[in-house]
Amino acid sequence: MSTSPKSTPPANRMMYAVIGVLMAVLLIGAGSFMWLSGQEGGAGGIGGPFQLVNGDGKPVTDQDFRGKYMLVYFGYTYCPDVCPTTLNAVADAMDKLGSAAAKVRPVFITVDPKRDTPAVIKQYAAAFTPSLIGLTGTPEEIAKVAKEYRVYYAEHRTGPGPDDYTMDHSSILYLVGPDGRFIAPIAADKSGEEIATSLKKLIG
Repeated sequence: MSTSPKSTPPANRMMYAVIGVLMAVLLIGAGSFMWLSGQEGGAGGIGGPFQLVNGDGKPVTDQDFRGKYMLVYFGYTYCPDVCPTTLNAVADAMDKLGSAAAKVRPVFITVDPKRDTPAVIKQYAAAFTPSLIGLTGTPEEIAKVAKEYRVYYAEHRTGPGPDDYTMDHSSILYLVGPDGRFIAPIAADKSGEEIATSLKKLIG
């Protein structure tokens, strides 16, 4: 009678999974640090034209933001921690900007268009600040704008069901000028006060 190879014990599988997650976090963190270090102060080739839809399902393009600074963040509404923490900080920063807040339009672009419908993203954005505009689109449209902003994102399956997944994604705030040109990245792990201070320096 032939014998099959022994399966990996559950404890070992858990250990390998934890190691894998830690390695992914370290790699993404290192990549974000290198990206920020290399791009601080402005860079060409980041950002570009896009056509998405807002929470009312109406088309929105990059041209609609001309004349204002865009503070762009990529994430998703099912994000358990990083996205809501960052968007809360952005909302706080908008409050701390005072009258200068009128120059800035915060924009949240989903990397999970399958679940983040216009209605979902509208409700999500409104929970942080009325000035935050949530945008979604087709998977192809999201892939295009993410590529323009050099955003990393990938689906991470957690189970067999259609909604059993999370989205791995880079976490950076992008400041775009009134002319549509990328100005500088702002680290997304800053407090609202720190983000406001950075914005004041950059927008004058």
